[in-house]
Amino acid sequence: MRREIFEPEHEAFRESVRAFVEREVLPHHERWEREGAVDRSVWRAAGRQGLLGLSVPEEYGGGGTADFRFPTVLAEEFARVGATGPGFRVHNDIVGPYLTELATDEQKRRWLPGFCSGETIAAIAMTEPGAGSDLQGIRTRAEDRGDHYLLNGAKTFISNGILSDLVIVAARTTPEGGARGLSLLVVERGMAGFERGRNLEKLGLHAQDTAELSFTDVVVPRENLLGEVNRGFAHLMERLPQERLTIAVGAIAVAEAVLAETVAYVRRREAFGRPLAKLQHVRFQIAELATECAVTRTFVDRCVTEHNAGALDTAHASMAKWWATELANRVTDRCLQLHGGYGYMTEYRVARAFADSRVGTIFGGTTEIMKEIIGRSLLD
Repeated sequence: MRREIFEPEHEAFRESVRAFVEREVLPHHERWEREGAVDRSVWRAAGRQGLLGLSVPEEYGGGGTADFRFPTVLAEEFARVGATGPGFRVHNDIVGPYLTELATDEQKRRWLPGFCSGETIAAIAMTEPGAGSDLQGIRTRAEDRGDHYLLNGAKTFISNGILSDLVIVAARTTPEGGARGLSLLVVERGMAGFERGRNLEKLGLHAQDTAELSFTDVVVPRENLLGEVNRGFAHLMERLPQERLTIAVGAIAVAEAVLAETVAYVRRREAFGRPLAKLQHVRFQIAELATECAVTRTFVDRCVTEHNAGALDTAHASMAKWWATELANRVTDRCLQLHGGYGYMTEYRVARAFADSRVGTIFGGTTEIMKEIIGRSLLD
């Protein structure tokens, strides 16, 4: 079915992104996977290409558009070729809204030009060793000392954690537990007491740096408070729908790409004297996956349209996230099986996609949390 959400300018942007990936990403990606992180130079190249800070006002060097179809194109093109290393989606789609919507004018002048040029790599630190999807369990604390906060705590599973120069840290600024009393502080590279642990070894996403972060008596100037004090939980909740939508966008793009490669594979691969594509079981499997991808694509595209109109609610973003990520896992699993032994070889895209996609049902809120959110919206 023909997709109808894009205009000519989005397709022109797609060609630009595709050329960038071919030139700046794919020649290096295998090395990045071995090294566990990308080169900082690819961030600067992305800045020159206009791929960073798409929604940042032009006065700070950004793209000046809130049209989420542009980040959608960017996510799709990276997912299409399995380029999982550059953490541009975390930078643009997850961290970006906090800086453009919550930062003061002074903070914007300090942080956004580098954010757009690729000189300043951004991350957000919510997850802790004892608090994952349940943000109310955050224990990292920031004590108000007048002109600064004294930050202590630890975060884990932080994407862009090794390379990041700017980290938005969710910390507790009142003794109360639960959702009350969280604030967002921006910690900058080089602050005394801010340490990075190991670059975590993961099942997939080997080129994407994911780190443990620790904060020991870090002096964070009051000028680095992002948004309102003690309203951090609300700030997080207001921006999670876009985070979950961008995960869904990437997941369905991966599913479609792996399915297309599998269709080509079963057409040329023979068993018992004829192509696999002639076997009824294979045909049924492909038919089921193609149908599920088509239905999911339609829903995710509609969510993008709703988000552009400012109408995407938390429940529907959660639906898109859990369904698309679970589908990506099903597609990569079944397509690996259809590849037989070759599917288990990492030289084949399906093997890497199988490992890379698995985290989709975990980060950004687990599938179980997504279902809880949807259930509450319908039943409470």
